[in-house]
Amino acid sequence: MRYPVWLALEDGTVWSGESRGALGTVRGEVVFNTAMSGYEEVLTDPSYAGQIVVMTAPMIGNTGINHRDAESGKVHLAGFVTAEMCDIPSHYRSRKSLPDYLLGQRTVAATGIDTRAITSRLRTSGVQRGVLTTEDVGVRKLQEWARNVTPIESEDWVARVAGTLDPNSFHSAASGLRVTLFDFGAKGSIVRQLDEAGVQVRLVPPHTSAQSVLEDRPDGVVLSNGPGDPARLTSAVTEIRKLLGRVPILGICLGHQLLCLASGARTYKLPFGHHGANHPVVEVRSRKVWITSQNHNYAVDEKTLPDGCSPWFRSLYDGSLEGVRFDNSPILSVQFHPEAAPGPTDAHPVFTDFIRFMSGHPHGL
Repeated sequence: MRYPVWLALEDGTVWSGESRGALGTVRGEVVFNTAMSGYEEVLTDPSYAGQIVVMTAPMIGNTGINHRDAESGKVHLAGFVTAEMCDIPSHYRSRKSLPDYLLGQRTVAATGIDTRAITSRLRTSGVQRGVLTTEDVGVRKLQEWARNVTPIESEDWVARVAGTLDPNSFHSAASGLRVTLFDFGAKGSIVRQLDEAGVQVRLVPPHTSAQSVLEDRPDGVVLSNGPGDPARLTSAVTEIRKLLGRVPILGICLGHQLLCLASGARTYKLPFGHHGANHPVVEVRSRKVWITSQNHNYAVDEKTLPDGCSPWFRSLYDGSLEGVRFDNSPILSVQFHPEAAPGPTDAHPVFTDFIRFMSGHPHGL
């Protein structure tokens, strides 16, 4: 049986649609994602914790759910909104329809909502708090709920999602280079990319000390993606600062922001973030354009980069900083997701460069 569902924003706007998931009420920050595919990755990406994701593509769910594309073992986003959701998928890899998956994951989801109107509003007003619910409580109560949603930056979302990537779910190389991966909400694709390159991965919690990392003598350190405001993670920034100049480092998304904070730069919140698999960035030196996958609401203020830290990529949408390289240390980071590779191989050089750095500095610097 299908039920009505409502999406309300803090500015008082309310949309109605049809439920395609679990019954209930969820609250969060409402963002839009411009990817035409990759919805299984979006659903299971820990970086979306605390957010209600609106997909701008007109049809979602065509290829079903195959479980092989999952970034973690469960859905992390708060709620899911589509214009139209496919009930009967058509793909040889499909093992389950998207509505059945959402129901099994107890995810509140909606279809039949004007996602273009929502996207237009968020582009104009900036990101908003909101509520997605199957409870018929009336417009006034919905508006009140939306206005009272806790801002995402006031909570520690990394603490909620860290550790959800099962280290037994991937095969790690038995020999070769060794990497310590800080799990701020790490995606499975990061591990798979490193594993395919023959790199042994050791997954550690976000509060791991720099001393324990260095005592293990890894060839490199990867700072993973994750949700929320990077400025909240002061203890992680302190430990990362102790690693600078001691070991090759690669930062990805939140990891990029934390690395830059550790070097002395500052971060800020974007008006409506970057979420999608089709974002162009330009490499500063070569002027080569890459098509990238992105999911972030915060960015690093390029004007605050310290000496010795140079811009590597910039967004062709808004000019925001999309990557840095340290001039005199084997340290690099990107705001986008090189493991997602929507190009599909545009972003592979990020891992290639990092592996080359590690090969030149075995067991640290």
